[in-house]
Parts: sequence; C-alpha cells; structure tokens
Amino acid sequence: MASFGIVGSGIGGIALAIRMAVLGQKVQVFEANAYPGGKLCQIEVQGFRFDAGPSLFTLPNLVDELFTLAGKNPRDYFNYQKLPVICHYFWEDGTRLDTFADPQKTAQAFAEKLGENPVKIQDYLQGLQTKYQIISELFLENSLHDYRTWTGKKALQGYMNLGKLGLFSSMHAANAQTFRHPKTVQLFDRYATYNGSDPYQTPATLGIIPHLEYNIGAFFPEGGMISITNSLVELAKDLGVKFHFNEKVVEILTQHNQAIGLKTEQTSYSYDYVASNMDIRPTYQKLLPTQKAPKKLLNQPKSSSGIIFYWGMNTHFEEVGVHNIFFSDHYEEEFKAIFKDKTLSKDPTAYLHISSKVHAADAPTGGENWFILVNAPANQGQDWEALVNQTREQVIRKISNCMGKDIRKHIVAEDVLDPRSIESRTSSSGGALYGNASNNKFAAFLRHPNYRPALKNLYWVGGSVHPGGGIPLCLSSAKIAAKHFQENT
Repeated sequence: MASFGIVGSGIGGIALAIRMAVLGQKVQVFEANAYPGGKLCQIEVQGFRFDAGPSLFTLPNLVDELFTLAGKNPRDYFNYQKLPVICHYFWEDGTRLDTFADPQKTAQAFAEKLGENPVKIQDYLQGLQTKYQIISELFLENSLHDYRTWTGKKALQGYMNLGKLGLFSSMHAANAQTFRHPKTVQLFDRYATYNGSDPYQTPATLGIIPHLEYNIGAFFPEGGMISITNSLVELAKDLGVKFHFNEKVVEILTQHNQAIGLKTEQTSYSYDYVASNMDIRPTYQKLLPTQKAPKKLLNQPKSSSGIIFYWGMNTHFEEVGVHNIFFSDHYEEEFKAIFKDKTLSKDPTAYLHISSKVHAADAPTGGENWFILVNAPANQGQDWEALVNQTREQVIRKISNCMGKDIRKHIVAEDVLDPRSIESRTSSSGGALYGNASNNKFAAFLRHPNYRPALKNLYWVGGSVHPGGGIPLCLSSAKIAAKHFQENT
C-alpha cells in the first residue's frame, strides 16, 4: 500500500481521495480550515443556514459514480430531487419568465413571454445536446496534454464538426444571431458566468453549458448543497481516508524533481505521492518555492469573483423559489465593466445579475434564507468596502423594484463575502471563483494539466486546473488525475 497526501479538501480533493482509496492507497487530506469543502461549504448566522458556494447542482451522476466505484449505494449517503422548474427570471420592466425541466414547456414559455419561435428554441436545445456529445468526452474526461486525446475517434469527430462548435465566434454573437428578443440573448449569455467568463469574449463553444440544465436537468440535494460535501467526506472516511483539519500545508516537499511529502505548520509527512487541490498560483508561489513555475500560465487573466450577500428574511416571498435571476437593464455595459473597466472601484453598479436561493427548512419558523450572488472582478486592490456597501443598496433597490415590495425591512440577519474574503478562505488567487478566465478560444488549452512529468508524483485537481471550475469539472479533474496515476504506476 502506497501513501498519498492531498493538499486541500475542496470537492476535487475529496473526490481524488476517494478514487485513491479505492485503488488501495493510504490517503491523508490536509485542510487549513476547520471544515471540508473549500467553496462548497456552509455559513450559519442567527439561526439561518446558508450554502456558501455553488448554487446549482447538475450532472449528479458524477457524484453517484464515486459511491458506485467504492461499491456503495449512493442513496445510502446522498439523495437529491430533479427540479421541475429550473429558474425564475425577473426584469424590472415587469417581464417574468420561468424555465422548466421539460424542454417543450421551456420553449413555450419563451414563445409566450418573449415572442420566440418555440420550434426554434427546441431545435436550439437539441443542438446543444449534439455539441455536448462531441465535446464532453474529448475535453472533459481526458487530458488535453496527452497526444492520445488528439488521435482517437472522439478527436476525429471533433475535427469533422469544428465549424459547428463555435470556436471562432463569441457566445454573445452566436446568441444574438440565433434569437429574436434581446432578453433571450441576455438569458443565454449569462451562462458564460458559469465559468466566470465574459460572453462578449468567450467562444461560442461554451454555449453548450445550458445543455446541462435544459436537457439533463437541474437538481437540488436533500439537506442543501452542503450535503454533497458531507456525503463524500463520509464516504472517504468509510474508505479509510484521514482528514487533518486546522492543519495548514506550508510546503510540498520535493527532491530531484519529485514530490516526496508535505510540510505543515505542525510537522512534516513523507508520502509516495502528493496532490494539490489548491489554486495553482499560491501552490507554486507558497508551496513550491524552489520549483520553476509556469509563469505564462499563472499570469493568465482571472475569472470573475463575486460579492455575496447571505440574508436571513423574516417572511416568505411567494415570488421566489430555489433559483432566481434578476437581470440588469444595462446588461452589456455593466457586464463588460466587470472584465474591462479599470475604474470599476468608482463604479459599484457594474454587475450582471443577482441570483438568490431559498431554503425555507434552513430558517427559523416563518422565515427563509437568501443567497445573493453579484458578479464582480477578482481582487486587484479595489475599494471593496465601498463596493460592497453601494452594491448592497443597488441589490435591495433592484429586487424591491422587481418584486413590487420593499425587502429591506425583512432582512434580519446578514453575512457577506467579497473577493478578499473568498481569497482568504479558499486560497483562490484574487478570489477568482473559477481560476483562469475562459475568454479566448485557446483558454481550454491554457489550463494547468492534472499531471506534469517535469515534477513527478505530484497531481493537480480543482477548479484552477483542467478541465475547469464548478462541481462537475472539479469532479472530472479528479477522474483525470486518477487516470494519470494508474498509467504512471
């Protein structure tokens, strides 16, 4: 039995720990915080409980897969429901639009509310499925740094359909060409934010993202998003994985270009293999100070971050549900400001949308909890105190206008995260939620690999490496890293 040490207990680190334990390794996971999950954790304030990270659950099969891989029944650990209504959309001019698990109902909603051709909407959603089938196995399940990925049947299929994948146009340009109504364009543009990118820059290839919701489904775990983390930690422990909480790793020990262990604030440990679930920039800068860093890769533009309000409300609002989007009326100008405007610290109105979730079961009787995410740039020294305060006022104004009632008086508990605190809690560079941004056609190829032969026995997982950020991609990073491990051993 070989030994395996993992830095960080984000969802990618936990998934890799499970996979290594299944392969017979003796695994230990080190976490600087007192809790697991990285961004996928929870916050409790005055009797209200909030999921503190991802707000939408897709591809639950990737979580179930870890249990079946270990010979366990996923339902003994973890349960979830498919949402019949995916999302409620609000505009200040009074427009309301719901999207559904049934693509036909979604198409009809676009027809009734925005005048879109329902047949064209259905054809569009079906086309997303076709594109996803071409791309998913090639890009999301294999290393892009392995020549074999580019010489198989899937690669050939990709080459033959290159013109259909939208590599040479932006997501916004493709959506503007496809849909009649600017609100429809705005709605589908927002999916660029699922990996922290700009629809005016990111390639139209990423337009496949809504396929996960509309053709596969959006899901909600029983017990909230935190149950994903908790169930996987429970599985890992059942497999013999040991977690070291409140034990910060200060160095990945190396010798002759090979990882040999970990040094924490308490002591040092020797391992046959090591993995980092920490953002690549602090990993190189803090944990690998003697190793040559891929500077060009580390200096790529960062994805967006967020200003996040956690509000405990003293009443129920019938207008809201599990997932809601409140759109900005000045969408283009405000979204572009997130990525381009160097004077953003003087312009706190630069946000795309507000997303809120409600878990009535996690609130005192008669109340409910709201998770409000406002897109923001990564931390570059902006005046965040001013931005948070002014953004709070903008958010209250917008939601109150959309709902036709003053929500301010109903906020009885509050916590706030901004790029600074996200960076501090999760070691993500600048508080970027998804590592490097995907704002050019080569971004997928510029992510850090899950294994570098130049530094042997060190594996990389999480949102800052291939294939990217978000629960499904972080789980995929662990799968790819485990595949490398098996090939190397």
